[in-house]
Order: sequence, then structure tokens, then C-alpha cells
Amino acid sequence: MRQNHSGGTATTKPDPRNHPAYSIAEASRYVRISPATLRSWVVGRPYPTTKGVRHFPAVLKPARREPLALSFSNLVEAHVLLSLRTEHGIPLDAVRKALAYAERSLSIEQLLLREELCWDGGRLFLDQYGKLINLSASGQLAIRRVFEAHLKRVEWDRLRFPMRLYPFVFGDGGEARPVLIDPAISFGRPVVRDAFISTRVIASRIDAGEGVDDVARDYEVPREAIENAVLYERAA
Repeated sequence: MRQNHSGGTATTKPDPRNHPAYSIAEASRYVRISPATLRSWVVGRPYPTTKGVRHFPAVLKPARREPLALSFSNLVEAHVLLSLRTEHGIPLDAVRKALAYAERSLSIEQLLLREELCWDGGRLFLDQYGKLINLSASGQLAIRRVFEAHLKRVEWDRLRFPMRLYPFVFGDGGEARPVLIDPAISFGRPVVRDAFISTRVIASRIDAGEGVDDVARDYEVPREAIENAVLYERAA
């Protein structure tokens, strides 16, 4: 809270990036993660052992627990965590320890949201946490390249926090960024970058029988933009 010039009280506008906006199903579609995997990342999961059932703790903190909902910031965290988990199989326990180390020893909270992670393709993460992750030199080189590909999909603001995410589109080769997610545009739902038109709306029009060229003319975008929107929605 802060005082305004008339003597009243004004509230600080909440950051839309941290607003609970996505269900597990939505978020998993947008960043290409199975719902079960994403749920385990944000709420943990039970697993059997010889001594009974134990609970695997969560790695990410959801924007809201009851009912469960994720924020744009959570999407970015999941997007980055995906590069660690699925590309090279780094154990979640190692990631959890690394994040705790960053907060405790480097005073960096929520490292997966910080632009510091981008320095030299994730060198900060790899150099500081190499012992925890236990990667070989060749493994570190490989995962640095994966980091680079994922982190190029995040756009940062002047305070060095994520403001836009460009999710991967099937077949885009990792370089093009035709679809974006911005919490300030279309309530944080995926849109075509060239025209800020919902990818779901475009796919719905194509499914209804409209031609790609006709839809492209309506929105004044290249045909490729319409095709990328459809590819993104169908691959999600």
C-alpha cells in the first residue's frame, strides 16, 4: 500500500505475470509437457518404496494452490525446467538443490525466472551447480546448447524478469518465434506474433472449413502465420 497525493491510500497494481491464470491442462498444452509431469512439478507426487509410500516434493511453487492454478511466471519456469529434464534427464532432486543453493548462497530467488540464467548459455547455472548436477564436460556442453535454445524463447524486461514467452511450434527448427504468450495480451493465451490473434481462434476457423488464404487476408498476416498457429494448436 502507498499514500497518494490527495491523502488517500492507493494499492500497488498486482503484476499480471504472477496472476493465477492457467489450469494444469492449459499450461501443459502451452509448454508441451504432459499434465501428469507438470502436476508433479508443482504439487509433488507419492511414490512407493520398500518402507512404504513416500512423497516426492514439488520443484515449482504454483501461483495458487486451492484451486490449483499456474501463472505466466510458472509457464516460464516450466519451459526452462523442461530443458533440464527431458533433454538430458537431470534429476529433479539436483535441480531442487541447485535452486536452493542459488537462493541461499547467491541471493537469487526463483533462478528459473532470472535472466542471469542466460549468461553464456547457462554457464552460471552449470558452473555453480556442476557438483550437484554431476555432468561430464561433454554433458555440460550439450546442455548449454539446449539452454540457449530454450532461453532464446524468453523476452526479458528492464528489471530482467520474463515478460514474454515464445513457445516452440512443431517443425519450426527452434529459431522462428511465430507464437507468443504475454500476460498482457489476450489474457495470457497464445497468439500469433504478427497480429496478436488467438491461435485457438485461427485453428477453429480452419476447422470450420475456411481456407488458409482467406483467414490470412482477414487478419492481414502471411499464410505462414496461419499455418504456424494451426500447427501449434494441433501439436498442443
